[in-house]
Amino acid sequence: MFLCYIDESGTSDVPGTSSHFILAGLSLPIAFWKQADRDLSLVLAKYGLENEEFHTGWILRRYLEQSKIPDFENLDWKARRFAVEQYRNRELLRLQGIGNSRAYKQAKKNYRNTSAYIHLTQAERLAAARDAADTVAAWGHARLFAECIDKIHFDPNRTKLTIDEQAFEQVVSRFHHYLSNVAGEANEQGERIISGYGVLIHDNNPSVAKKHTDLMRRFHASGTLWTTIDQIIETPLFVDSSLTRMVQIADLCAYSLRRYCENGDVDLFRRVFARADRLGGRTVGVRHFAGKSCACEICRAHG
Repeated sequence: MFLCYIDESGTSDVPGTSSHFILAGLSLPIAFWKQADRDLSLVLAKYGLENEEFHTGWILRRYLEQSKIPDFENLDWKARRFAVEQYRNRELLRLQGIGNSRAYKQAKKNYRNTSAYIHLTQAERLAAARDAADTVAAWGHARLFAECIDKIHFDPNRTKLTIDEQAFEQVVSRFHHYLSNVAGEANEQGERIISGYGVLIHDNNPSVAKKHTDLMRRFHASGTLWTTIDQIIETPLFVDSSLTRMVQIADLCAYSLRRYCENGDVDLFRRVFARADRLGGRTVGVRHFAGKSCACEICRAHG
């Protein structure tokens, strides 16, 4: 049995707030789930994050107030947290006082979503993301599947699908092909895998839950454009990402792919891309849906 944890990065709306939409799935044999969870807990404990949601996008943002606190890097974690919270409370009161409700609401949202990480400097937060990505890269039993869509090149009239529907169909199809390929192979303990069955575990995004559930029912009934679906069990299980470490790591993978596609940032990308599913020397698990002239690392590896 294989578990495939799925999350997205960017928006599927056009134009939306990103040029790309990424849907990524990270697959693990069920027997390795507990060890993988332990591995990540040990990494995050180094940064005081073992009991927090690891949301890569919020972790790697620049926290302006840290640069305004004297000698911030030399403070201990407790003192850093107190100093940042003091600054933020003062700023919220200032925004309330001048009646700027829009700025107040945005600041409050930003502060809430980054509160767990304010005891870490920007360099330490990047180090935490790198350590987590290196941990994933070391899992020889893990496989990464992803569809990276450049929305400029997407024509819904040609595909007859929306952007997020195409991404989901692609990830499901590639995961299913992988399950078919591993059947009959030996695992890392030398035990033969009689058959490969999988379950999809998806971040609980209310706007896509029903759509992807309905799509998966259709795939079970009539297959995808690429394959019949007879080795993926049930419809996706939708879970709260704040409570599920592996969905948070799928988020790390999706974020890393999008940062590479949009900004050419190879730091985290190359770490997680090491786990992309490959067959015959070709990367089959991750595709960049872009113009024919694209020569990025994903397109070259995918062929």
